Amino acid sequence: MQHFTFNFPFTAIVGQERMQRALILNAIDSRIGGVLIRGERGTAKSTAARALAALLPELKVIEGCRFGCDPERPTEWCTECRQRFPEGARPPVISRATPFVNLPISATEDRVVGTLDIEKAIQKGEKAFEPGVLAAANRGLLYIDEVNLLDDHVVDVLLDSAAMGVNIIEREGVSFSHPARFILVGTMNPEEGDLRPQLLDRFGLSVQVRGLRSALERVAIMKRRLAYEENPEAFCREWQARERELGFQIHQARRLVQQVEYTRDDLLVITQLTAHFQVDGHRPDMVILKTARAQAAFEGRNRITLEDVAIAAELALPHRLRHSPFEQQAAHASQLRDEIETLLGLKPNQQGEERRPMGLKTYEEVLKEYADPDNPLKDFVDTGLR
Repeated sequence: MQHFTFNFPFTAIVGQERMQRALILNAIDSRIGGVLIRGERGTAKSTAARALAALLPELKVIEGCRFGCDPERPTEWCTECRQRFPEGARPPVISRATPFVNLPISATEDRVVGTLDIEKAIQKGEKAFEPGVLAAANRGLLYIDEVNLLDDHVVDVLLDSAAMGVNIIEREGVSFSHPARFILVGTMNPEEGDLRPQLLDRFGLSVQVRGLRSALERVAIMKRRLAYEENPEAFCREWQARERELGFQIHQARRLVQQVEYTRDDLLVITQLTAHFQVDGHRPDMVILKTARAQAAFEGRNRITLEDVAIAAELALPHRLRHSPFEQQAAHASQLRDEIETLLGLKPNQQGEERRPMGLKTYEEVLKEYADPDNPLKDFVDTGLR
């Protein structure tokens, strides 16, 4: 039997631009917190995840490290690398492809985080650690199909590691740590049950995907898939230039994202947006800011715009809206986008000019509200915002 090793090209996927954008932005900055893709079967969810990992640039890793530690980030090295290479030592470096790890639904917590051999640690004083899924996925992409069918506790552990960027295992006073930074991609069919709201909120971004309704788009999908199945190598070669261009763009954006600037007015716009949609907690504010910076970096800019904020909010808010008609995401994604654009003043007036954000206040206007010396929040504003 012939086995193909060529992944379907990411840039050849038809008509799922919102899903592709969410994946790309997480590839630029994994601290966004991953993406949850909800939708019916056969909508290229797993294809897109595998294709994204395949087009990402190779990684520089410490030779012999089981966790793929980044030689340029010694503060994040695993316990083994810190012991092997004392401070100031230069470890040998090799290159490897970005890992793609598929987590099975039956995975247990030990399978995910890894296990410590306590008996060996006590008797011989050695930290014998058996790596788990988090170790294999470090600096790569961790894919969870049917995440809603996974044990809630395991999902919680995965999301904790994604947020912290490190996996710490402690047993009987013995501890081991290793970096666990990865692009988290979860997929699910809502018809088979949903995640608890607490777990939904832990995913940075969310998109709803549907099968395309346009006959021409469906024909394009069929033609591309048939061409791929007939000769995967030739098909991938045809899309190679576009794949390389996108991969290079992501690589450049990764280098730029931490330099992308924002102002206090940008922060106020974001917080007023989340307040308007009455989302719980403060995680959405941070997710929108990180996503907006990644979007700006993807376009080669070092400053976020209102359009970046709108794109970020469109991806960060759907799974966090409660008691709202927007809960039916597939039907109302465009309505959510329209409301965000209206609030931000991005819908042009009759003269084609951008309007000022509707109902959103500037930094100076907010400060005036706290100008009263008797306002209990005045000291906080003076020290925290200025």
